[in-house]
Amino acid sequence: MYRIGELAKQAGVTADTVRYYEKQGLMSHDIRTEGGFRLYNDDDLKRLRFIRYAKKLGFTLDAIKELLSIRIDPERHTCQQSKHIVQSRLAEVDAKIAELQMMRNSLDNLHAACCGSAHSSVSCSILEALEQGASGITST
Repeated sequence: MYRIGELAKQAGVTADTVRYYEKQGLMSHDIRTEGGFRLYNDDDLKRLRFIRYAKKLGFTLDAIKELLSIRIDPERHTCQQSKHIVQSRLAEVDAKIAELQMMRNSLDNLHAACCGSAHSSVSCSILEALEQGASGITST
């Protein structure tokens, strides 16, 4: 059995993180010592590591709740449900990669347009391009 600090250390998180996951319904603490300390077992550690890894992959807490639900009661769920959650996250990652690639291309163009010399920045091509691009942005 682990106290909250030991559990957190084993999973590479803080005790506050464990408490937060409990408040969010991702973890529970059914056992307490006579002094009121929460006690956790190896299954709780496994669950906490599952949550941590899913967070590392960028899943939302709601998606993690769904995945945990599937994991806890596999007879009532299908692999298709898990796959759908992963497909959704994958689509988000692909969209972010496309956005970052566009950003990288724009930055590469800015970098290439600049001569990089030590002359005054009065006519700096980077600043001019940023100003020109900024003029096309409207406030909402």
